[in-house]
Amino acid sequence: MNFALFMLVALALTGLVWLIDSLVLRKSRASGAKEPILVEYSKSFFPVILAVFLIRSFLVEPFKIPSGSMMPTLLVGDFILVNKFTYGLRVPVANNTFIEVNHPQRGEVVVFRFPKDPSLDYIKRVVGVPGDHVEYRNKQIFVNGKAVEQQENGYYDYVAPGLNQMSVRRVIEQLGDHKHDILLDDHNPAVDGEVVVPQGHYFVMGDNRDNSNDSRFWGFVPDQNIVGRAFLIWWNFDKFGRIGTHIN
Repeated sequence: MNFALFMLVALALTGLVWLIDSLVLRKSRASGAKEPILVEYSKSFFPVILAVFLIRSFLVEPFKIPSGSMMPTLLVGDFILVNKFTYGLRVPVANNTFIEVNHPQRGEVVVFRFPKDPSLDYIKRVVGVPGDHVEYRNKQIFVNGKAVEQQENGYYDYVAPGLNQMSVRRVIEQLGDHKHDILLDDHNPAVDGEVVVPQGHYFVMGDNRDNSNDSRFWGFVPDQNIVGRAFLIWWNFDKFGRIGTHIN
């Protein structure tokens, strides 16, 4: 379910009940009579729903990481916060920008509505911005003909779905102003290819490069699908040390 749409409907219904009571029903009630329970609840919940709706629509929105496609940057079970205004203010539900501020830059981690099914939220790292020529060759990114810098950083062990123990290369990558770790599995063949990013679209990839369903497989992310920039891990039930970690 689209939570923003649900909140908008709840806001409209509670506000309508409150308004009808203020303009019509209250005048017909006897002095000192108790408010109907529907009116009482609507008046109590309307300010709360309004505050949550405004914060989630224009300031920050929480998300939970459901898969390992962004390891080691983000782990399954991380609860993150997404900055909703860094790329401009958008119309709630419709997601069209009405005040433009910035645009996603290479290396930033973004949450977006999955182009094939907008009811799903995905999170990936921006690799190519509009006009970029992006090539992925031998597990390395080339942007506009220039190789993205990589530096070996040991190995990373984790348990994959199916309880498979994985040991993969951990590599430091520099994309734009963002230095971050990625994972490369030498037992998994690279998905090579090259594209030119069209205007109004972005090319995104997961940090767990050989275990990520991203732009290499389903194409570009339209600008109107961008939700915001991920910036903070605010909770993890299993790994308290991750709380407060900045997402680079």
